[in-house]
Amino acid sequence: MMMKMTEACRKSKIRSVKLGLSIICSDECVIVLVIHFLFSASEVSAMVADELRFKGCLLGDFPCGNLSICLPQGLHCNGHPDCPNGADEENCGDNSGWADFFDRVVRRTDQQDLASHCLLEKYLDGCKCIQTELQCVHLNLDTVPQASRNVTSLSLKSNIIQKLVEDGFSRYSELQRLFLQRNNIWSVSSRAFKGLYKLQKLCLSQNRITLLEPGVFGDLRKLRWLILDDNPLKSISPDTFTGLMSLFFLSMVNTSLEELPPARLCSHMPSLNWLDFEGNKIQVLDFSTLMTCNELTVLSLRSNKIRFLPENVFQPLLLLGELDLSSNRVMELPWHIFGGLKSLLTLNISHNPLRHIHLGLFDPLISLQSLSLEGIEIPNIQKRMLEPMKNLSHIYFKMFQYCSYAPHVRRCKPNSDGISSFENLLANTVLRVSVWVMACITCFGNLFVIGMRTVIRAENHLHALSIKVLCWLNLVAFLIIVFCYSCMFYSIYRTGINATVLRSRLHRDVAVANRFFFIVFSDALCWIPIFLIKILSLLEVEIPGTITSWLVIFVLPINSALNPILYTLTTSFFREQVKLLLCQWHRQSGMKKERKSLSSCVIYMEASHKASCQQHCLPPISIVGIDTKYG
Repeated sequence: MMMKMTEACRKSKIRSVKLGLSIICSDECVIVLVIHFLFSASEVSAMVADELRFKGCLLGDFPCGNLSICLPQGLHCNGHPDCPNGADEENCGDNSGWADFFDRVVRRTDQQDLASHCLLEKYLDGCKCIQTELQCVHLNLDTVPQASRNVTSLSLKSNIIQKLVEDGFSRYSELQRLFLQRNNIWSVSSRAFKGLYKLQKLCLSQNRITLLEPGVFGDLRKLRWLILDDNPLKSISPDTFTGLMSLFFLSMVNTSLEELPPARLCSHMPSLNWLDFEGNKIQVLDFSTLMTCNELTVLSLRSNKIRFLPENVFQPLLLLGELDLSSNRVMELPWHIFGGLKSLLTLNISHNPLRHIHLGLFDPLISLQSLSLEGIEIPNIQKRMLEPMKNLSHIYFKMFQYCSYAPHVRRCKPNSDGISSFENLLANTVLRVSVWVMACITCFGNLFVIGMRTVIRAENHLHALSIKVLCWLNLVAFLIIVFCYSCMFYSIYRTGINATVLRSRLHRDVAVANRFFFIVFSDALCWIPIFLIKILSLLEVEIPGTITSWLVIFVLPINSALNPILYTLTTSFFREQVKLLLCQWHRQSGMKKERKSLSSCVIYMEASHKASCQQHCLPPISIVGIDTKYG
């Protein structure tokens, strides 16, 4: 029977846990799942550990299902199947704790096809009736409407009801579910729910309730779900919940609570399993507040203003399976704060300004499966800090480097920052190859220029020295480069005005302009994409993380790779010297046929440089007539 119920609850999911109260499985199914959840978690984890030992994978590697193949941590759950059977991408979702329970919750449906049949004799026009369930939604109702006494489910969502008056629902003694969210309710009489002895689910969220008097829920002895989200309550007392002996789930999200009762919050709720205080203004959690919450399995204090937690505040919660303390202001966690939480499966302490984490802080958490430490610097991190949690399957850090301290955890995030991982400086294989290619091209270009500048006699020693310095990858901001080149071009232009031959001056000006154009163009190729990315970021345009990696590898090195070559190959003196070297090489390779070599050299040269080449190919003499001014 238990297996059938568990399988039935595994077949479908719900989208909303807190507001979709009509989409909940039966109490029998809940009980079975709770038992199954609490007692099977450790067995499953133990089986996983035994399987790892059986497969013989090294520390940091995990098996590919039933195959005798092991893959490193970073290849599991990375969105790409690396195992032959794809097992590395299976069971990747973090369903630890109660997330797994709600994955198994089923829609409440009747076996008989009676969806269109109404069993109510009386109800308001505009309402929808299905069997004994009545929905009066978006009808601008300002009071509770009259209907047949046998109604079991009443939905008055999204109306304009402002007050819940005394005995307003007393005629509906068979009512099991009551939904009043999204009204303007600000006043709730202490006898508003009088006589609702069979009520199991009550939703009052998204109203303007500021006060709930003690005993207001006194007759709700069978109430299982109470939703009070998004109401400006500000304060509560244990007596507020008098009578809720069967309450299973209490949600008070975004209720502006500034403090919790200093003692025995659960004194009137002995069956409470789920307690959610997310998004409030709680600053202090007293030691005795949770003293009587012995059945509590899920506790969420996310997004509050808690600064200090007493050392033994969670010790009474022996059955606690999930604890969320994230996004608070906790600066230090006491050494034994998690002592006694041997059933804890999920712990989230991320985004707290913790200054220090004690080495043995997580030692008591022997059953923990998911640990969130996002947004936390851990300067004293060690493997010893995480090793005691043998059943840990998911861990979340602020920096990917921390994953190297948790090699026994299959799923570690982030395992990369988009560029690097703790195994490789560049996580992407294509980028790793490309950076070597770009580096080789850049080094070759720079070494080529250094070598040629060293072998060839420099026309201007200061100019040559500047080129050599440039070859060792010094970059200047694009706007500064444009400004400097503009000044240089203007200076050369003014100097050239004194030239005696106008045609020669214009020719040289054009040549210099061309050189500067290619140099500035290469700078533009390097920096303009960076400027565009920054502008898009300021405009809040979503930019893929991998864009940065490709820009770093293929765009930024453009200056380093091209500038030395442009500064060298575009000079007339360098071209003349290269021609001279070629001529000398031809001459030496044909010493016995000097005339033929000379003839070949003449043919090789361009017509405009014929006389110059003939001079170079003759026995060494001083070079005359070469203007090195623009070299």
